[in-house]
Amino acid sequence: MLIRFEAANFRSILGPVELSMVAVDRDRPAVQRIDSIDESLLPVAAIYGPNASGKSNVVAALSWLRDAVADSLRFWDDGIPVEPFAFGDGPRRPSEFTVELILGGVRFEYVVELDTDAIRYEGLFHYPERKRRRIFEREGDELTLQRGLGHLSGTRELLTAGTLALSAARRFREPLVSGPAHALLNVQTLGQMARRRPFVRRAASLSTRYWFEETGPDQLQPAWFEDLRPDRAQALALLRMADLGIEDVLIDDGAAADQDLTPPGRRRRVRLVHRTESEAVPLDFGAESEGTRTWFQLIGPVLTALKAGSLLLFDELDASLHPTLSMQLIRLFTDPATNPSGAQLIFTSHDTSLLNHLNRDEVWLTEKAADGATRLGALAEFAGERVRRSQNLEKAYLHGRFGALPDVDRTEILRALGLIG
Repeated sequence: MLIRFEAANFRSILGPVELSMVAVDRDRPAVQRIDSIDESLLPVAAIYGPNASGKSNVVAALSWLRDAVADSLRFWDDGIPVEPFAFGDGPRRPSEFTVELILGGVRFEYVVELDTDAIRYEGLFHYPERKRRRIFEREGDELTLQRGLGHLSGTRELLTAGTLALSAARRFREPLVSGPAHALLNVQTLGQMARRRPFVRRAASLSTRYWFEETGPDQLQPAWFEDLRPDRAQALALLRMADLGIEDVLIDDGAAADQDLTPPGRRRRVRLVHRTESEAVPLDFGAESEGTRTWFQLIGPVLTALKAGSLLLFDELDASLHPTLSMQLIRLFTDPATNPSGAQLIFTSHDTSLLNHLNRDEVWLTEKAADGATRLGALAEFAGERVRRSQNLEKAYLHGRFGALPDVDRTEILRALGLIG
């Protein structure tokens, strides 16, 4: 499970921002107690804020770190594709990322500092018996390994200025390395970020198809399907929960109506079976509404996260789903009955109605500072004043109690339209 994530000098983020999954209110069934750190962790975190305040960049930073671990060894020979803050000294400073995880009851910490030219610092640590111990640490090209991990020495031969040591070391299948590496690689992305990236969008669509097709291991299936068995009954139950009038899914040979659902070289057609009073009719996936397609495509990633206990990022939840379905999705993660493995959901949204289904420690707020940089703060500790647990969060938010609202000034537009002098 994710404990916390910190990023600095990435897109609209300049100074460090931290998103913590540590619960303030521990006395509720949704949180998961972790004795080794004497804390309870949240299953859900929601990020609210005005347009262009950087809330999507908070989840994008975590998604970027996931891609970095996956890609640096193979694709970073021509430079590191990081996007530093564009103003001030941002382009001249390194970008920094820190992630802390609980794996098998042990706390892990991964830290990396880099710029577009090279990785400046990287460290992976764990806390057996609550004491910090180094797994590896890297300063420039120098790599230091924990005593007893000599079998990872081959990592040095794979390192370049643009190769993460974590990307290289995970190939040697050392549990102390592969555990945190796989936890990052298993992070899934949905929503607006995924729509702008064809590969990510296709991976999400294919994972849903595997749940309905029950194909088992496949060379083209996403990496996070390793050791998971798709359950068609669970996928159908989640599809029917949306009350879309769909009772079944057919996957057979034929021209695909949506290329995201079919790997190259495999002609497989997906059709959703609609039930009326008198008949059941299969319709091509391409003929479905945008809302139906969105719900169908999230089924695989959601079920995979719930079964594997992994992290799911959802950018702009309200742009993808009806508020009722968004609420049901949140409940899947906050209900221990449907989330026994400790899966986590982090999402951005403008939909204030969802605040009625969130606890005060599950809400984070972004604002844009005068220099254009993103600020991120916890609603539970807004402005140093603890928000009451019983407070109506939606009403307080809409009344500007927590800030993080767009500053709407109609004077300029009315003047431009000639309606006022």
